[in-house]
Amino acid sequence: MPDVKQFGEQLFESLEKVMVGKHSALELVVIGLLCQGHVLIEDVPGVGKTVMARTLAKSLGCTFNRVQFTPDMLPSDVTGVSIFNQENHNFEFRAGPIFGQVVLADEINRATPKTQAALLEAMDEHQVTVDGVTHPLPRPFIVLATQNPIEYEGTFPLPEAQLDRFLLKVRLGYPSQSDEIKILEDQQLRHPIETIQPIFAADEILAAADAVKSVFVSASIKRYIIDLTHRTRVSTDVYLGASPRGSLALFRAGQARAALNGRDYVLPDDIKALAQPILGHRIIVNPAARLREVTAERIVQEILLTAPVPGGSYSA
Repeated sequence: MPDVKQFGEQLFESLEKVMVGKHSALELVVIGLLCQGHVLIEDVPGVGKTVMARTLAKSLGCTFNRVQFTPDMLPSDVTGVSIFNQENHNFEFRAGPIFGQVVLADEINRATPKTQAALLEAMDEHQVTVDGVTHPLPRPFIVLATQNPIEYEGTFPLPEAQLDRFLLKVRLGYPSQSDEIKILEDQQLRHPIETIQPIFAADEILAAADAVKSVFVSASIKRYIIDLTHRTRVSTDVYLGASPRGSLALFRAGQARAALNGRDYVLPDDIKALAQPILGHRIIVNPAARLREVTAERIVQEILLTAPVPGGSYSA
């Protein structure tokens, strides 16, 4: 079984050559990779969302495709299209940008709901169906989608079904003053991303992802996960709580975080650290609570404070 902790340390070392002072956000992205899930990055322009996706792809030696979403984009612009070849009188499939291993869906909320929906099958089933023919996507496969939380003009909010497909929601935030000085110094002569070399092969990435699945999760931790997601559904401030997919995401991500920390068992601290980025975007706050400025983040924080933490042994 591959050493997932060593895998993570090598990957963090490569990513942090470019992404300065963003270890927590990078850890969430790597957890998404190990869980073979997808990550929604919500933050203001210029904080490194695109650079992070490019650095991840270069470090992993994976193919990288970027899709710049716009209101006039069609689903076929993402998935691909069948074109009639006049020489052999057959239709040939021309793959769209979704056929990459690391796909950056830039400003995903600028596309229409129809185009956003074109990603659903790809994200959930790792395949694309065009004209009745199913085309498998390469593996590993991860979608890193970005959206700007400030500018709402000309945007289409992601529907609940689309949000639920994202394993995690990440915010990068502004760097500290000392980190920003280091960014200036690192980029004085050239961009550090030019120095990034592939450190893993595709089979090593998939082997690490498979190893994560064997991390032990005790019965008490499983009950804790279910208790947290159940509390999002019964809260008086919530119109729609986290789905069972949210419980499974918390379960899988907990395994990945434990493995990255060199453990073969999950602790309550793993679940508590991941509850906000996993459950927050799956909660719809009801209108009355929104008027009181109650947010999904605040609801998750209150649930973590009030839910009893399991005790006892967590290892096998």
